[in-house]
Amino acid sequence: MLYLLYDFLERNHQHLPLLNLLHYLTFRSAMALFTGQLVAVGMGSRFIAWMKVKQGKGQPIRTEGIERHLLEKKGTPTMGGFMILAGLTVGTLLWADLTNVNIWVVLMVTGGYGILGFMDDYAKVTKQTTAGVSSRMKLVVQFVIAGLATAILIHYSPASPESAVFKTSLSFPIFKSWLIDLGVFYVAFGAFVIAGFSNAVNLTDGLDGLAIVPVMIASTAFGVIAYLVGNHVFAQYLQVHFVPGAGELAVVCGAVVGAGMGFLWYNAPPARIFMGDTGSLALGGLLGAIAVCTKHEIVLGVIGGLFVVETLSVAIQVAYFKRTGKRVFLMAPIHHHYEKLGWSESTIVIRFWIIAVVLALIGMATLKLR
Repeated sequence: MLYLLYDFLERNHQHLPLLNLLHYLTFRSAMALFTGQLVAVGMGSRFIAWMKVKQGKGQPIRTEGIERHLLEKKGTPTMGGFMILAGLTVGTLLWADLTNVNIWVVLMVTGGYGILGFMDDYAKVTKQTTAGVSSRMKLVVQFVIAGLATAILIHYSPASPESAVFKTSLSFPIFKSWLIDLGVFYVAFGAFVIAGFSNAVNLTDGLDGLAIVPVMIASTAFGVIAYLVGNHVFAQYLQVHFVPGAGELAVVCGAVVGAGMGFLWYNAPPARIFMGDTGSLALGGLLGAIAVCTKHEIVLGVIGGLFVVETLSVAIQVAYFKRTGKRVFLMAPIHHHYEKLGWSESTIVIRFWIIAVVLALIGMATLKLR
């Protein structure tokens, strides 16, 4: 919004020196971070108090889980994702270039998944059950939203030097010129990346602070990637594919980090509120959408490797149990396995954060390994 004001004044030859700062993407990204944090922290206490009144017994906890979860977390309200979504939305709308199609695609996915997550959280709270919206219905809605978002990107995002073929192509890290054109199937691939990562973050959200910090780490990494691939000079130097307009997504990533910091202020152990599916589905979808926008879908699997491992642990557990009647892990997702082994919650969370940082650095290193 402020960028549009700056652009309007520039086109009408009205120069205000202070507004020249809006020309710099780094400045707007930093301000989006600050704004997102301010909004999330500002609404925190009152929002949590209101949620406690509205939700009564809070989020239902799995009865087959860790016993101390039932004792320590019982009565904690959910839907804290609203705080994150409010912060990132205000930060993005205030500081991003709103003529950029990437911004609206990412916000569409985030908002759509946020509404879906809210419906799921609402059903759980009102019925006091861990079963909300059916898994099949959630998947259908997720794929529809993600497919539509991918199709919009293909048709309306700025053309790249590699022509329109690049929009439907899959690029690979390390190999600078290797592209596979998926054609019309790219819509299905993009939908799979967005919906799949949304569910991956959702599965990871099981301990206080476990999901939000890796999301912030991944957002920071993709903010750097978006800035570099959206700048023709840097993209040429690093020998990565230039993606016109992708740089503006650094503002979104900054807003996510800021809103996440604001939410973590209240979600740090012991959590005063959970993000719920309202936040986890939306944030996972946001990361998936940014990966599709920046043409770094495979790198997302590295940077967000923690979420991938959490998802694989569930898939392996279910498949093996159906086949043999036995379990590979004491409990899935894998963070609960370590709880069953006796690890403290803080130990698991901090070690998983460290893993997330290492994976993010490896993912970013692929920019130079060409």
